[in-house]
Amino acid sequence: MKLITEEISDIQIITEGKGAKKRMCIEGVFLQGEIKNRNGRMYPIQTLANEVNRYNESFVRKGRALGELGHPDGPTVNLDRVSHKITSLVQEGNNFRGKAQLLDTPMGKIAQSLIGEGVMLGVSSRGVGSLRMTNEGHKVVGEDFMLATAADIVADPSAPDAFVSGIMEGKEWVWEGGILREQLAEKTQKRINTLVDQKTLDEHKLSLFNDFLSNL
Repeated sequence: MKLITEEISDIQIITEGKGAKKRMCIEGVFLQGEIKNRNGRMYPIQTLANEVNRYNESFVRKGRALGELGHPDGPTVNLDRVSHKITSLVQEGNNFRGKAQLLDTPMGKIAQSLIGEGVMLGVSSRGVGSLRMTNEGHKVVGEDFMLATAADIVADPSAPDAFVSGIMEGKEWVWEGGILREQLAEKTQKRINTLVDQKTLDEHKLSLFNDFLSNL
């Protein structure tokens, strides 16, 4: 399962309440389906709808839908970097519109300060899932897609695709004992080291190397 992130820059800043009850929120499209995005990926709308339903039930409605400030490099939410809580995520056609409340955590205060100083921020969804290449040259996200968070807050929503791909897609993640664990390239090296016959070794080296490249 690949770690997949998608960034969107068109979000609105909303201030609710007055005085001590005043709070800052961000709102906008967090997820998009049935369209090839600039990362060359397409999310079937039913895949997104199914996962958003699960995410809403398990996280949003229970007040556990959290997001971070910045670009995390894994599929879990780090509590020391939490900046906001996602309070709603609803479908509008092929889009899923979300709303998040900025929290009074250290990272939440940084986000509020940046917004107050006029910094343009965006959101980036983060999840894990399989990818299938189509004949048209783009990748389709599989039905096993799972959201880690519907929105992290990022300062560079227009970051080059290579930056995102390099960090997010150079690793694979698997379920092991109910926990997402990282699989690194060392696994390939370990398999090579177990081969003792030279001819078999050469054949497997080429095969494993091609498999490794195809998964980058």
